Amino acid sequence: MMICGFGAYVQAQTANKIDWKNAQKQKSDWYASSEAITIADNVLLYQNNNGGWLKNIDMTTELGDKEKEQLKKEKSKSSGTTIDNGATHTQMKFLAKMYENSGQDKFKKGFLQGLDYLLEAQYENGGWPQYYPIRKGYYEHITFNDNAMIGVMELLKEVSLGKPPYNFVDEVQRQKSGEAIENGLDIILKTQIEVDGTLTAWCAQHDKDDLGPAKARAYELPSISGSESVDIVKYLIELDHPDAAVRKAITSAVAWFEEVKTHNKRVVRKMDESLPKGYDNVVVVDLDSGPLWARFYEIGTNRPIFVGRDGIMKYNLEEIEHERRVGYSYLRNYAEKLLEKDYPEWREKWDSQE
Repeated sequence: MMICGFGAYVQAQTANKIDWKNAQKQKSDWYASSEAITIADNVLLYQNNNGGWLKNIDMTTELGDKEKEQLKKEKSKSSGTTIDNGATHTQMKFLAKMYENSGQDKFKKGFLQGLDYLLEAQYENGGWPQYYPIRKGYYEHITFNDNAMIGVMELLKEVSLGKPPYNFVDEVQRQKSGEAIENGLDIILKTQIEVDGTLTAWCAQHDKDDLGPAKARAYELPSISGSESVDIVKYLIELDHPDAAVRKAITSAVAWFEEVKTHNKRVVRKMDESLPKGYDNVVVVDLDSGPLWARFYEIGTNRPIFVGRDGIMKYNLEEIEHERRVGYSYLRNYAEKLLEKDYPEWREKWDSQE
């Protein structure tokens, strides 16, 4: 009975443990708690001296003394600091909440170091690379992939406006943040892909020099993204007083989304124990399904494309290897909310003010 009771206690403690994702979503008073401070101290330990963070780290993991000492020794290493997969701007948002609710200066200092990092990492043309210091290869492209650059710009926009919990940032840094997002907006407008004189949407990454659509990993070819482009448009429609260029970018991208959406199809998980993960992803006909968008579209034809690790463009999901079919998102309802709710509300708001 005692063993069973202890086991139940351990399970309860594990179930109640806040992971890094949920640590971003707590009520204000939690950010003054001892649990939050422990996590925030971890965040500071993981922060490199250049102000940035590595990616894919669970900041809530309990650290022993040896692990803490090792992290302190590694702080001087700048390689690997990135904005990919939510790194750096996510940690900064957490630290700002911590400072607002706990009042501890160390969290303010950590945030401001992160802010300096983001401002320094921006290219002169307004884009952000995936890694800074620059890591050679596709990492140096202007990176919209996985919401990297837009995540940074959303944070800097809030900072520039002096909104809580960022109202502790001084006027100089607020102004620099405002200039950074203006430059970022400029590069967003310049990188929107034009085909036969018509604006479409964006690639997941663009060349830092010629601004054209660029290749990343073998299965991420130059293309028009049905995923990353949604986040870009959402950023644009949240801007106050959009000028003619911004409005054109939005309406053009929305028109493209309308044109390329797929009807009457659905991706289903087909169980098969003979496969490595025990299932396959299969596209089936479903007359009752909502619209879908492909992750990638061929530039010029607007055909959905599917690319495996061999880097060869295919036009059907079943043509690429199983590992990629189940290990990457190729077809989803990416733009559904944008088209059904966000864009109509934006259009109604600004049409009424013209």
